[in-house]
Amino acid sequence: MPQPDPPPGAAALRRTPRQARSRARLALLLAAAERILVEEGVEALTTTRVAAEAKVSVGSLYQYLPDRGAIIDALAAGWFTRLEGVMDDLARTATRERWEDPVGVLVDTYAHIYRTEHGFRALWFGSGLTERTREADREHKRRMADGIRRVLLALGVARDDEALTRSCHAAILAADALAQEAFRREPEGDAALLEEAKVMLRGYLGAVVARY
Repeated sequence: MPQPDPPPGAAALRRTPRQARSRARLALLLAAAERILVEEGVEALTTTRVAAEAKVSVGSLYQYLPDRGAIIDALAAGWFTRLEGVMDDLARTATRERWEDPVGVLVDTYAHIYRTEHGFRALWFGSGLTERTREADREHKRRMADGIRRVLLALGVARDDEALTRSCHAAILAADALAQEAFRREPEGDAALLEEAKVMLRGYLGAVVARY
């Protein structure tokens, strides 16, 4: 019998839950941690506070999340998984649809996620990122860049080579920096800056595909 997919954030855990009840308990803990993060900030993410919010024993929490760093790592890993899932969906959609403005689709899709994932913003704009999460973010950006590469290939506007991989990575790094600044300025995102991001990315990616 195939095993169920591991829960978001499982790679960052002390122990990966296998049974449905254990998976549900972990989801409860992470939901509690996200509520605390959004409402009180990263400094409030203690094991005792999360256990109390989730109404479970500290011992149950310690099975998966032994300290604040583990909580942060697991939350971040879950968000990375969701963001990469959206990129995978976009890459698949690009094989069937001819978007008039691919950059607009990508920027608007991820701006919507920034608006709705309050925990992600609270963590990223705070000061509690662990080194493990920072390293995971570097890998996450490489996977997101690969999604851009797959979108361009699906649209038939580029050829798969090392230069394309490098260019897509540069595009993601620039887009991420602009998106973060836009949402630091305004909770709904600075619309003018997001439009400037589109202009910049259209120009850059236009120059990239012109090479082929």
